[in-house]
Amino acid sequence: MNLSIIIVNYRSSGLLLDCLRTIYAQTSGISFEVIVVNNDENDKDREMITLPFPEVRWINMGYNAGFARANNAGIRMANGEAVLLLNPDTLVLEEAVKKCYIDFSASNYAACGVQLIFANGQPQISGSYAMKGGLNLLLPLPYVGNLLKWIAGRIKVAKPHVPEATGVVEVDWINGAFLMVKKAAISKAGLLDEDFFLYAEETEWCSRLRKTGKLCLFGQYRVMHLEGQSSGQAFGDTQKGYYHLSNRKGLQMMVSNMLRVRKEFGAGWFLFLLICYSGAALLYWPLGFLHNLLRLRNPFLHFSDAAGFTGNMFRLWRLMPRIVSNKPFFYKVL
Repeated sequence: MNLSIIIVNYRSSGLLLDCLRTIYAQTSGISFEVIVVNNDENDKDREMITLPFPEVRWINMGYNAGFARANNAGIRMANGEAVLLLNPDTLVLEEAVKKCYIDFSASNYAACGVQLIFANGQPQISGSYAMKGGLNLLLPLPYVGNLLKWIAGRIKVAKPHVPEATGVVEVDWINGAFLMVKKAAISKAGLLDEDFFLYAEETEWCSRLRKTGKLCLFGQYRVMHLEGQSSGQAFGDTQKGYYHLSNRKGLQMMVSNMLRVRKEFGAGWFLFLLICYSGAALLYWPLGFLHNLLRLRNPFLHFSDAAGFTGNMFRLWRLMPRIVSNKPFFYKVL
């Protein structure tokens, strides 16, 4: 078996069916299997998926196990020389999986990705470079993030992400929507860290995979990623992207990102970022008030978001001792 394609399903059967159609239509010439790991406690999607695609191997977790635990269950059952972690809200274009696998298997890379694109054809961030201490996590902060971007632009700091890959580009971490990894690298680096529920787990995993070999994007191959569609359906969140810190999804992102910093860079960097986030939450109230006032808008317009962000920070502080201790724990807060 050349390749095992692992897809985690959580109430995303419509997206998953479209994804599977493109996999089977656009992948030939290599031997592959598809393993769907169902994270819903209800197994009602099984028949809907396996009836049109009886060759799909189905694993039912029995609970919402999150990204890392579900993918690990799939990896443990995988027969392929390489595994591909693939989001259900993706569409395979122009034999991208097959072509990527052929190039990847002939290379010395431990893991690889492709160039992900939006439905309108515009490129998504598919890979990035690591910043010491995870300092790029300050960029989503309200007002503070914009100031840091302005300063970085003035002093010409290189952006941590790859805006668009058109060929082979070496990176430090790869977007988990399409992440192909050699089994040999997994045997050395270990599986995904099961403390993570959702977000940042692939970044932490890539930091360990990098110790076994280099990572890259094969930017000449493209896969459409309907960003946020699967998590949006699962958690009732209409916000796309990863910059909204005031709702439940934002809380999960902050917890996971901070957990990743603790594991990859240590407790000192985690505490530094925690203090920065706390300061930004306090500044959000007066700065938002002044900003709205100067724009001749309701000065209290941002108070709902500010309250949500501040509440999330209180929840994050409650988890601080546990994160610092770095003892095993399932950080599911959604």
